[in-house]
Order: sequence, then structure tokens, then C-alpha cells
Amino acid sequence: MSADNSNTAPRGVIALPPGGGRRYEMGKLTALFKADEAETGAAYSVSEWILQPGQEGVGAHSHAANDEVFIVLEGTPELLVGDSWQSYETGAFLRIPAGVTHDFRNPSGRMARLLNLYIPGGFEREMPGIVAWFAKNP
Repeated sequence: MSADNSNTAPRGVIALPPGGGRRYEMGKLTALFKADEAETGAAYSVSEWILQPGQEGVGAHSHAANDEVFIVLEGTPELLVGDSWQSYETGAFLRIPAGVTHDFRNPSGRMARLLNLYIPGGFEREMPGIVAWFAKNP
């Protein structure tokens, strides 16, 4: 008996160069989507968030049905979890369950980068609205 794969995306290899992906510019904040629901069958989204020095948070928020994983790739960003901000160094791992309020910012004097996994996927659908909000609120 074979499994029904009618709702899954093609399982091809995704290979991107450094800085590759679908780019969303938001002032001092850049999001690079590496894989999203089109490639993963909506199982997860993978993105890289680049925060320039002094980037304030994107706004405290939570996701009703989505867990998020963050890995600090560079710098020392701060992440809000619940009502507490904490600095995280390069290599740090953080899992934020659905329903938990969170945010991120970069108060340091050097760039910070975060790898983000959004589970299940679909976050990229929100990006046009987020980009528009940043354009209206520089």
C-alpha cells in the first residue's frame, strides 16, 4: 500500500547561495525566505532575518497555531519571550511554542542574523502586509 502524497510539495533539493532567497526589505530589517509552503507542502517555512544595528522589535505578537524556532547566526540580538527580554549569543537556540508572546530586536552596534523555522508553514503569506506596514511606519 502506498502513501497518498497528493497534498505534499515536490521534494526537490533547495540550494541557495549566501544571501539567497525571496527578499523582503523593511528599512533596517530584511527577511530572506529560503523555503516556504510551496516547497514544503506547508509543513514549515524557513527564513533568515537580518537586523541592522538599532533595529527595534517588529512588535510583540504570538501565533495561535504555529511554533517558531530561532537560531542566532550572527551578533547578539535580544528576544522577547512572554514579558522578558534576553540577549542571545551566536549559536543560541530558542523554541517558542504557539500562543507565547515574542519579539526580536537588535540594540547592539553590529548586525545580527536569525534563522527562523515557522511550523507549520505559511508565514510568507503575511510578508506583503508586513512590508506595507514598515513602509507606512519607518
